[in-house]
Amino acid sequence: MKVYEKAPAKINLLLDVLRKREDGYHEVEMIMTMVDLADRLEMYELPRDQIVLSSHAGFIPLDEKNLAFQAARLIKDRYGVKRGVYIHLDKQIPVAAGLAGGSSDAAAALRGLNRLWELGLSLPELEALGAELGSDVPFCIRGGTAVARGRGEKLESIESPPQCWVILAKPPINVSTADVYGKLRANEIKDHPSIPGMIDAIRRESFHDVCAGLGNVLESVTLPKYPEVRQIKEVMTKLGADGVLMSGSGPTVFGLVSKESKVSRIYNGLRGFCKEVYVVRLLT
Repeated sequence: MKVYEKAPAKINLLLDVLRKREDGYHEVEMIMTMVDLADRLEMYELPRDQIVLSSHAGFIPLDEKNLAFQAARLIKDRYGVKRGVYIHLDKQIPVAAGLAGGSSDAAAALRGLNRLWELGLSLPELEALGAELGSDVPFCIRGGTAVARGRGEKLESIESPPQCWVILAKPPINVSTADVYGKLRANEIKDHPSIPGMIDAIRRESFHDVCAGLGNVLESVTLPKYPEVRQIKEVMTKLGADGVLMSGSGPTVFGLVSKESKVSRIYNGLRGFCKEVYVVRLLT
């Protein structure tokens, strides 16, 4: 039997950091939603007790450094599965982009292997496993739109934002999430975005207020260090995107656009100096 799973990218409509915790993590409040840009995983059993991961993408590790591989190892060891698995990863989400591509791959591996090996694990059980792999993995298992608290693992599902076009632009740089959080001074943040305000805007289906409420405190670290990210934000805004924000720790910037007539102008304007530009929709 073969099992197939999609692993969609996520964007942060809102990312706030409240404080640094004693365990070294940061206490966060985020609103995350998924977009229709996805990796795809194909999984089937092997006759030998081994995990084999393959991909045509030449720039990702295919061993224990890969989160999908780690997910397979975790679920095998935790539930005493003595069977092997072959996982092929069709990589479409940019790497180290602030779009949770690796986390979504891990989530898809957990969901798929739960089905392949008929383990019967519930959504909360899968989310708890995912939290051992990374802060974004539980959300990627659940999908939809959610408020995430704690270090990202405490989830509250909410309604999806109004449907729109999403333009993603990733400059040719990689940003370390650990480095960005390491340089953030949570106690010095003065302007915190409003979680209740964004939830209210989504409930009222006010696209204008969703765009007005976008906020990401990590921009205070990434934008000064990487002028390319600031430039993409400025260009997207000038070209007419309704709401523009860096996703996660960057460097990808997304623009929310309500009118299809604007999309090609923004896309072409960005392609002039940024190779990786994608036009997608929200997954609702």
